[in-house]
Amino acid sequence: MKVLVVGNGGREHALCWKLKNDSRAPELFCAPGNAGTAALGTNLDLGATDVAGIVSWAKANQPDLTVIGPEAPLCAGLSDELEAEGFRVFGPSRTAAELEGSKQFAKEIMKAAGVPTSGYAVFTDAEEACEYARERGAPIVIKADGLAAGKGVTVAETVMEAEIAIRDALAGAFGDAGSRVVIEDFLVGEEASILALIDGEHVVMLASSQDHKRAYEGDTGPNTGGMGAYSPAPIVTDAVLEKVRTEVYDRTLAELKKRGITYKGVLYAGLMIDNGQPSVVEFNCRFGDPETQAVLSRWDGDILPALEACVDGTLSEDLISWKSEPSVCIVMSAGGYPGDYAKGDVISGLDQAAAEDAIVFHAGTALDGDNIVTAGGRVLGVTALGSDLQTAVDNAYAAVKKISWKDPFYRKDIAHRELKRS
Repeated sequence: MKVLVVGNGGREHALCWKLKNDSRAPELFCAPGNAGTAALGTNLDLGATDVAGIVSWAKANQPDLTVIGPEAPLCAGLSDELEAEGFRVFGPSRTAAELEGSKQFAKEIMKAAGVPTSGYAVFTDAEEACEYARERGAPIVIKADGLAAGKGVTVAETVMEAEIAIRDALAGAFGDAGSRVVIEDFLVGEEASILALIDGEHVVMLASSQDHKRAYEGDTGPNTGGMGAYSPAPIVTDAVLEKVRTEVYDRTLAELKKRGITYKGVLYAGLMIDNGQPSVVEFNCRFGDPETQAVLSRWDGDILPALEACVDGTLSEDLISWKSEPSVCIVMSAGGYPGDYAKGDVISGLDQAAAEDAIVFHAGTALDGDNIVTAGGRVLGVTALGSDLQTAVDNAYAAVKKISWKDPFYRKDIAHRELKRS
């Protein structure tokens, strides 16, 4: 069996790792992949958003399944183009992917469906947006409407900070993604992430997790693509999970259907939970990163049957089971991230880290001859399980300490809030 995975980050390495361990052990191809996926299959010299190139490769090589990792190719219509050529694809259509591609569209869907979320307003004029922010007061959240690689969100603690974020976005800091800004009321509570597989009709929610978006210890500093995650998130109780199913997923899918949109693939709900009530912060149309690394490491058994069931419309709860052990993923990034950072630094200690019973998922890495070098802001996702959360944290950090390059940076307090409670 041939499986093509599209993307080059930690999420894609985690997907390739899980697929490679499937009982069918498929032949893997990754476009473009990274140094980690190169050890599991064949990397292709094709960018994730090279829709024409990927379709051409598929015609020549006939993959049995294509799994699209990142949001950009989904929003560019890669799923639609492949399906039009008769290929089986795990990933939503371009229209369905607008749940992530446009914050405004997602908010409109949620408002129409009665999904709990924050109040909001949309602006293209900086002065009008700033006036609105002044009226609402701080804290307040400023978001670029389009795709900004996880960096288009500012949680402004002051009105001045909000005005700076608004002007930066509308002045082109995020390119076309910031041509509109969505200003949202600040939600109080604790964050959690839920991934759900969807086959157009049925929803199967995956294990809960919690991401750490802020760059620095104590959840301070700028937002990033994610500095670490753990699974499960105890804040997501059975009662909360049922509310997420009925108030978030069921209502959202029903509203999409009203508009003639069928959702197939994975849908990520970033949540804020306050006194047992979940509210949606954002939707992502793909597996989260680094949540995927934490969640897939706990997936017990094969993943291919569930992915194929999403394509075929035969998804059911019995296709998925979970290990009882919690997991922790520590993101090791290049110094300076999420700002400017260096590339090309040689990474050492990867074999020693693996000897600590950790799984080292590559993100921003590349091969340079016999060396593995840094090639992005988030470089590695060092992931470990443990008999309890503290043990999982200890195992992950023990592996992190084995790895080095010129200027690594990572948070030293992943899962800190949960550990303080336990």
